[in-house]
Amino acid sequence: MSQLLEVKSLYKSFTIHHLANNIQALNDISFTLDEGKFIGIVGKSGSGKSTILKLIYRTYLPERGEVIYNSERFGSIDLMKASEREMIYLRQYEIGYVSQFLSVMPRTTAREIVEQSVLEMGKSLDTAKVTAEEALAHFDLDPELWDNYPVTFSGGEKLRLNIASAIVKKPRLLLLDEPTASLDNDSKVKVREVLEKLKKEGTTLIGIFHDLEFMEGLCDKVYDFHKGKCVEGIKV
Repeated sequence: MSQLLEVKSLYKSFTIHHLANNIQALNDISFTLDEGKFIGIVGKSGSGKSTILKLIYRTYLPERGEVIYNSERFGSIDLMKASEREMIYLRQYEIGYVSQFLSVMPRTTAREIVEQSVLEMGKSLDTAKVTAEEALAHFDLDPELWDNYPVTFSGGEKLRLNIASAIVKKPRLLLLDEPTASLDNDSKVKVREVLEKLKKEGTTLIGIFHDLEFMEGLCDKVYDFHKGKCVEGIKV
């Protein structure tokens, strides 16, 4: 089994200028992740959990450190030094990200959002239409909502749409920031079914969770973040 990701001595801080305060979000974080494995991350609010995902996705840049990703297209690449063009490609074809919050595109329906994700992978419009409907149905989004604008959706509906839009690409690496937040138990079951299927098909995953029961039997290792540091993972 080959290594897909290596996080090496990442440091990240944020400055709150009006308070003249510097917050150390990550303090020498290192771990590795093999292909097809699932790492879970737990920790209190402010412990650096979301920051590590945003660094891997390159939304943030660190003060120092490396994130070595074994890309299908580019080979071994440090995401912290990758060009914007390379990152755009990786986000489109190899690395997915599910946030708690849906960035609503204006005048774009729920159906069109998911279809666009499929089209970005080079699939045909017919395939995109079928795949989008299957994903929306799986996450129990009412068909009456499919051709509506998500700005009118509840928090849970937006989150389910966000997950559907990300998973239809079947990325090599999928980053999940609280994918079960604001979901009822039935919706959590649907999410777990999809994550289990993706993992069986070879997707590598990193997920932030508060629901420890949800993680049981799904994650291969769990890291506990505390004040910018992480405790060595344990099997679950």
